[in-house]
Amino acid sequence: GHLLFAMAFAALRHGALRGCARTSVAHRPAASVFAPTAIARANFSDDGHDDFKPKRKAMPDMGNEDEVLALIDEHVKSHPVLLYMKGTPSAPQCGFSQQVVRVMHSVGVDFSSINVLEHQEIREGIKKYSDWPTIPQLYVDGEFVGGCDIITAEFQSGDLAKLLEEKGLIEAEK
Repeated sequence: GHLLFAMAFAALRHGALRGCARTSVAHRPAASVFAPTAIARANFSDDGHDDFKPKRKAMPDMGNEDEVLALIDEHVKSHPVLLYMKGTPSAPQCGFSQQVVRVMHSVGVDFSSINVLEHQEIREGIKKYSDWPTIPQLYVDGEFVGGCDIITAEFQSGDLAKLLEEKGLIEAEK
């Protein structure tokens, strides 16, 4: 179990989250690579030339706070809209996360999410990263926007849609 978890984190940190293109789907699960089955099925032959073997960077030490914060920073900067939440958009595990998901769907923005309940180090690290004590947390274009109350208020005032329009993440209403 631990080896698969480590392999999943390596995939997440070193490529699986990079270069996600915007899609017409309202949500992309950024943390789906944590699923051990996706990693466990990889089967590489040992009889090929070294140039053709997969290149792997060193695994982050999830017990090392600096490495956890670096991983979070990489997540935040590689996704135009990223929601750290409890649960998933299709199955939120708290009302506040569910509220932010509803807001994101209402404004029609594509977003990625990370389920902090699956990884205690990420759950604690994101609070330190943002200097914000609660989850969910929304990041747009690498910047912390806020938690549930702020996102809801910005949605109601129209400021959230304006921010997303300015960043080119949604089209302005006609």
